[in-house]
Amino acid sequence: MIFIVVKMTVRPERTKEWLTLVGDFTRATREEPGNLFFEWSTSVDNPNQFVLVEGFASREAGDAHVNSAHFKKAMDTMADAIATTPQIISTEAPGSGWSAMAELTPRHTS
Repeated sequence: MIFIVVKMTVRPERTKEWLTLVGDFTRATREEPGNLFFEWSTSVDNPNQFVLVEGFASREAGDAHVNSAHFKKAMDTMADAIATTPQIISTEAPGSGWSAMAELTPRHTS
């Protein structure tokens, strides 16, 4: 699996519209055959920073994503809204998605 995390700091005046701005890109990516997950979150420390967590089934699926028309269009659109160059971690990870965390489970109370 290709595991990617991207931190994107958005211009303050564009923060409220960010998820709408990337909506078509998000939907198109989630429909890609090799996409495992594509999830946006906001930073608890910086309200203008969004964190994107992505998973692709293989290197080929990741390459297809980066070469897609919706990726290229999104990069052009996002360039007008970001405040700084995004930070990225991209690595190959074992497995094919999320696993259950062994160290923590819900406590059942009565």
